[in-house]
Formats: sequence, structure tokens, C-alpha cells
Amino acid sequence: MENITFKAMIVTETEDKKFTREIKEKNVADLPNNEVLIKVHYSSLNYKDALSASGNKGVTRKYPHTPGVDAAGEVVESAVADFKPGDKVLVTGYDLGMNTSGGYQEYIRVPAAWVVRLPANLSLRESMIYGTAGFTAALSCYKMINNGVTPDKGPVLVTGATGGVGSIAVAILVKSGYDVIAVNGVVDEKEYLLELGAKEVISIEEADDKSGRPVLKPRWAGAIDTVAGNILTTAIKATQYGGTVTCCGNVGSGEFSSSIYPFILNGVSLMGIDSVNCPTDLRLQVWEKIASDWKLDHLDKITTELDSLEALDDRISLILEGKNKGRAIVKIV
Repeated sequence: MENITFKAMIVTETEDKKFTREIKEKNVADLPNNEVLIKVHYSSLNYKDALSASGNKGVTRKYPHTPGVDAAGEVVESAVADFKPGDKVLVTGYDLGMNTSGGYQEYIRVPAAWVVRLPANLSLRESMIYGTAGFTAALSCYKMINNGVTPDKGPVLVTGATGGVGSIAVAILVKSGYDVIAVNGVVDEKEYLLELGAKEVISIEEADDKSGRPVLKPRWAGAIDTVAGNILTTAIKATQYGGTVTCCGNVGSGEFSSSIYPFILNGVSLMGIDSVNCPTDLRLQVWEKIASDWKLDHLDKITTELDSLEALDDRISLILEGKNKGRAIVKIV
């Protein structure tokens, strides 16, 4: 296998500190010396991929580099008994596509601990429609629900609802019987959110309270936040007594500020969501939920399929501009 060449996206830093993206040939021998070699059939595009593909040193320290935090395909070689050639598998999270050569190429070689056997009732393509974004959305819903937010308690807010994480969170919650209040994005996608099943769609302005009040009239039993900043602050302030807010992203800001009053007067819980280093047992539980109770009936409604690595460029620009809708997957082979 060491002499096999294949196509890959390679991001390179130029002498003037700019970054270029090219589709070039690599050799299997160039891959990291890990336990499982996988032929990649599909990958997907996440916000973190767009940052890595644009030279963000907070995501990827060293270049040249191949991004892609998601990959789904078939095992070609394995140094461990848990996986054998022909097994269908997926990899999301850990260091894939960050500082380890990622899914935007025809082969990856990763540690066995990163590999998840493809759940029954889920195809390789479907697993990448979910990918890191869908797994993050599902993990957010899982933790909020297990913290006591049930459909009878009231509606649930989803911020950044037009993006990959938000779209899937809306759809999972609707399928689970919740009334969802969705926050519309930079581009008006109200009809798209209503098609996903949102009960109510509100504007960014309505979700971004600037009154300065420490608490607001309760509007929702819980919230799935993907953007942070003052929108997260607003979500917390308007959560009813005993509610739970999860936070998984920083598309809007890497910071937020809040008084202690929603927590000590209304007993609101704020839960951080980390899908990168999620423990294996919990990771497997969430993927099983995705493949069964939370498997969505309208995956293609939220999906754009790119037919080549070359097609990623335009979509990367959209996601960086906050204009991405739903999920984008790329067919590798």
C-alpha cells in the first residue's frame, strides 16, 4: 500500500503569510504512522474545516496540511483486532483534520481509538450528513434532555439554526416532540426553518437582548446555543426556572458575559458541549441514537452534496461569511 498515490486538498502557507488551497497527489507513505488505514468515501464541511483551510493557527498549527475533521469509508489495513479490511467505519473529532492529516483526501491513517464502526441503519453518506456538526447537535440534545428538559416543560430555543449544527438540532428536537423556536440567520431562511418543523422563527435582533436586564421574562425551557456572545447571554436570561442551556460553538463570538442571577434565582444550568474528545462510551451511545430514534426522514432537505474536492472552495467561503445553510458533504471516491 505504501506506493499508492491519491488526491488530497493541501493547504500551504506562502512566504508572505498567505494560504493557498490546491488539489494535489499524495502517497500513502506520507500519512501518519497510525493503526488503521481507511479509504475515504465521504467527508463533510464544518466551521472548523473552513478555519483550518484558511490558515487559522488556532485550529491547525503547522502547514502544509490536509483539513477535514470528518471521514467515512472502509478499512484497508488494520494493526488491531477490532477492525479488519472491508469494515465500514467513520471518524469524527479527536485531532483529525486539525493537526492530523484529515478527511479531504482519498486515504487517512488514524489511531484505532478514533474509529467508530458504522452503526446499523446508517450509510456512509448519511453518517457524513451528520458528521461532526450532527454529532455535536445530537450530543447537545442528549445532554439537555437528560438534564430534565422534557417536551411538556415548554419550547426549546435553537440559535444559529440555519447552520449545520443548528439545522440538525432543530430536526432532532422536532422529531422528539419538542416545540422549537429557531433563530434565523444572516441570510433570511425562515421558510427553510419552518420546513424543518420549527414552531416559531425569530430574528437575530429578537434573540439579542440589549436591555441590560439580568433576567428576562421566561420564554423557553431550554436552549441549544451554537453562536455564543450576547445571544447566549440572552438565551440564559430568558430560560425558565430549572431549564438547561447547552453551548457548543463560537460562530458569533468566543466570549459572553452574564450575571449570576439566572443561575441563582432561576436555577438555570449551562452545559458545555465538547464533541472532539467525547468519551468513547458516550460517543457510541449518541451515534446509536442518531442511527435509530433520531434518524431524520428528510436528510436531503438539509444537504448539499459536492462531487469533488475541487468543489469545496466556494462552500468554504460561504461558511466563513455566515451564509452556509444546512450541511455540505463531499464525495471523495
